[in-house]
Amino acid sequence: MCGRFTLNQSAASLAQLFHVEPVPDLAAEYNIAPTQMVATVLQNTESQKREFQQLYWGLIPSWAKDRGMGAKLINARAETVAEKPAFRSAFKHRRCLVLADGFYEWQRQQGKKQPFYFRLQDGQPFGFAGLWEKWRSPANEEIISCTILTTAANELLQPIHERMPVILEPQDYDLWLDSQMQTPEILQQLLRPYPAPAMIAYPVSILVNNSRHNNPQCIIPLSENNAPANQLN
Repeated sequence: MCGRFTLNQSAASLAQLFHVEPVPDLAAEYNIAPTQMVATVLQNTESQKREFQQLYWGLIPSWAKDRGMGAKLINARAETVAEKPAFRSAFKHRRCLVLADGFYEWQRQQGKKQPFYFRLQDGQPFGFAGLWEKWRSPANEEIISCTILTTAANELLQPIHERMPVILEPQDYDLWLDSQMQTPEILQQLLRPYPAPAMIAYPVSILVNNSRHNNPQCIIPLSENNAPANQLN
């Protein structure tokens, strides 16, 4: 699964890399957790242009009776997303990029959960494959929410967890965002594990286990001996 991630990038760099404007100045986020607002890029169905939006993390299906369902739908499995009632309409019509520059996963070690931080070798931000949905409460409150797709872990993540978030290649952003593309077989081809050699991972402090901790210390390696590497020891 993907339950925590980071985004610490300037508005200018996000606008340039994701070909979207305007992007507001965003506070550095070192420990983004479910039910928080997250930075996304989606395609305006009328203008066909990319738009930046901040969405609620935890997809609330349009037919949900209350918003609480979103906390259970922070992730969608790539293998079944086209079939699940909560996701199939969004997968066909409402796809987005969830912007990030790293994410966390946990490994059980001697009865405890040790967090690891994963990012790209070049340190650049990237887009998770996401879906979005619009929900209106009985009190007429509108919430636009999103979920992050997951797939099988690559070789780097396998010692830590069996799943990983889908990180899309930049050349695939247009196809993923194109609301006119509704062929599941083509879209499914994009939902593959990201190449392990292009990523790095290292253990970090258990401070990240508490989502109230949101500072650079969350992503600092545990020690100099555990400096970033392209393999886990």
